[in-house]
Amino acid sequence: MRWYFFPVLVAAAVALSTSVEANAHKKSLSKNKKAAAARAAPKAPPVDPGLAESRLFEVYQLLAKSESRKALEQAQNLVRDYPNFQLAQLVYGDLLSARIRQVQTLGDVPEPVSKEAVAALGDLRGESQLRLRALRERPPAGAVPSQFLTLSSRNRHAIAVDASRSRLYLFENRVSGLTLIADYYISIGKSGYDKKTEGDSRTPLGVYFITGSLDPRSLKDYYGSGALPINYPNELDNRRGKTGSGIWLHGTPMSQFARPPQATDGCVVLANPDLSQIIRTVQTRTTPVVIAPALQWIKPSVARLESKPFEATLAAWQSAKSRGNMDQVLSFYSKDFNSNGKSLAEWAPGLRSQLDKTRGRAIEFKDLSMLHWTDAADTMVVTFGEVADGSRSGPTRRQYWERQQGQWKIFYEGVIG
Repeated sequence: MRWYFFPVLVAAAVALSTSVEANAHKKSLSKNKKAAAARAAPKAPPVDPGLAESRLFEVYQLLAKSESRKALEQAQNLVRDYPNFQLAQLVYGDLLSARIRQVQTLGDVPEPVSKEAVAALGDLRGESQLRLRALRERPPAGAVPSQFLTLSSRNRHAIAVDASRSRLYLFENRVSGLTLIADYYISIGKSGYDKKTEGDSRTPLGVYFITGSLDPRSLKDYYGSGALPINYPNELDNRRGKTGSGIWLHGTPMSQFARPPQATDGCVVLANPDLSQIIRTVQTRTTPVVIAPALQWIKPSVARLESKPFEATLAAWQSAKSRGNMDQVLSFYSKDFNSNGKSLAEWAPGLRSQLDKTRGRAIEFKDLSMLHWTDAADTMVVTFGEVADGSRSGPTRRQYWERQQGQWKIFYEGVIG
């Protein structure tokens, strides 16, 4: 058998070996052997997150080793277990074709068919390239996305989306710090990212939070195994006049395993097994979701160092509020401050009431988290429980700060719990 896109398969084999070493969530070869032993009897498709992708790259690895017969057998088993995995079906078709003719490219179908399916073939080739790239170019060991400066113990998990790579990264917030526990292929908006208006078919960029979990029984089949809405538009989006709503992390129709890289109306879409795993793992209201055009990975020590100048400003605000000094506290707020429709002048009496209630008692932060967003401006999204000395509890506040002429100013503040 002659296989003419061998260099692509070599790259895939390298990607597979890297992913096996770097990703704990990818299933090991020994587990796949156990799964193969159980394939004799018909069964429902596996629900293991990430397993279908791992098995696809096992096929590529076998081809890179010129083990075409085993590759064909593995591909046949894969499409039997995941009949709606279109990319796997395409590879399986190529393997069958290679038994009788030369195969020169992924999706090497006869010309009449290829002309009728140009768009579909292009989408599948794009999906394959993005999956390969994500597996070849792994995040540096121990690094985290630059947006995650500080997460409290209440933020048990965090999600980061690299829109340009069609990849979602899931983290667990352990005592030792954020730890990458899984990553998945995703689909984003038909028109790409950086959503600005309702109906523009773009995926938003920014710092968001999961606001709920929708029962798949209440949804159309279009959304697959469920949906996790996020709080788009957030306060920075509102400040910039962005419009739109209904941005979710959701699954695919049961007839479809994955969607092309750019195929949604703005949502982030995952394969159903992957989404189900995320739904079972994360918590609503406290799980941050960062969606960036390209993630920048940094060491946690660098993140802590970069947060110190802002922490000093936040501590100064805390100190001014603890002293009950109204003028000093107000000096930390932007002139265009807005809190749920109230200007700074309209909101200030409420601030005065807060200061009167605490009567100059020291204010302490509980469960502080800080998320950094940088684009045309420098923004901090800060969440904390505010507890006055002598009290057991207090409101949970969320503030949005922006660096204005070298100084950090609050342009939004509200109570979220």
